[in-house]
Amino acid sequence: MRHQELIEIAKAGLGEFQLAKQGLTAGSVSCALMTNKGTIYTGICLDLAYGIGFCAEHAAIAEMLKARETVIDYIVTVSSKKIMMPCGRCRELMIQVSKENLNTKVVVDEKSYMILSDLLPKHWI
Repeated sequence: MRHQELIEIAKAGLGEFQLAKQGLTAGSVSCALMTNKGTIYTGICLDLAYGIGFCAEHAAIAEMLKARETVIDYIVTVSSKKIMMPCGRCRELMIQVSKENLNTKVVVDEKSYMILSDLLPKHWI
């Protein structure tokens, strides 16, 4: 799969919508990942009060884990404006799910990626 295809799958999940109260939303950020088995999982962010929301990467990884897969080959996160880098919490999550995810290719633009281990050098695991 090319980067652009995974990016398009991630973009398909976008679409911010209002939740219970003004300022509580979901869907402003979307993620798509492909496992080492070639399976694709997606997720959207939840922007909620008191820090109880979560990133789109967390949602996609949870979907992957439900299928008992743990190794991510590629991951991409998007907003309506750009391709985004996973935050530190998401990078840490990927590594704690599987040490093999140190080799995950994190898509940074339409044509390139970085290896997760380069984004978290000298990791403690």
